[in-house]
Amino acid sequence: MFKLLLLCLALLPAFAGAQEDSDWIEYRDAYRQMIWFEKYGKPKQFLQNHFRIRPRDKSVPTDGLRLTLNGKATHVALPLDALGRAVFPFSKAAYDDNAELAVNRKAGQLKSGAWVSIVTRPDGVYAAADLRTACDQLLAYLRYSGEAAGKSCAGVQFSYPKNDVSQVQFHAAGGAVTMLAPKEGPAFSGDAVTTFRVFVYRFAALPETGQVVTSSTPLAIAALLE
Repeated sequence: MFKLLLLCLALLPAFAGAQEDSDWIEYRDAYRQMIWFEKYGKPKQFLQNHFRIRPRDKSVPTDGLRLTLNGKATHVALPLDALGRAVFPFSKAAYDDNAELAVNRKAGQLKSGAWVSIVTRPDGVYAAADLRTACDQLLAYLRYSGEAAGKSCAGVQFSYPKNDVSQVQFHAAGGAVTMLAPKEGPAFSGDAVTTFRVFVYRFAALPETGQVVTSSTPLAIAALLE
């Protein structure tokens, strides 16, 4: 299976719930995790960085999951996508205020932290060369952050909701079309939820030149590192 390791996994804060029905993370801790990607100076045009909330095991419900930024003068809802990712608000005011990121779940049920993945394209067309470069960029970033030692890029994975009917094809430069076979699995390595519809594009299994064409925008594209 692929392995997507993200910045500061070893430093992810343990959730400390001050209330019985909620959990929270210090904004300053999250800020320090997220700023690494912003300051990273090597090529990263194919990468994106989110703050992500994910369940520790599959018994934790994600329906209705909410993330809010709370401070003395701040109360902002941070929308989460289907994979628990939010656009992180870099705010000097929140930092100075020692604000908190609150989650409407009991303490210990969730993990949080920076989460780097490959950018999706609205037109659904990905040059094979770009996907290889994207995987290399992600691998280089993980090595910069002290992860993925000894790993190499084997491919990428496209993830969709379980009942989605989208298709993913490889169009070779010579015109041949190969349908990628879907399977059930996690959107990212190590996730507790393993019921997504995923398509794995292995670089070695198909020609070097061509395009991956998706019939709709995937929830995420993850790097396959082995």
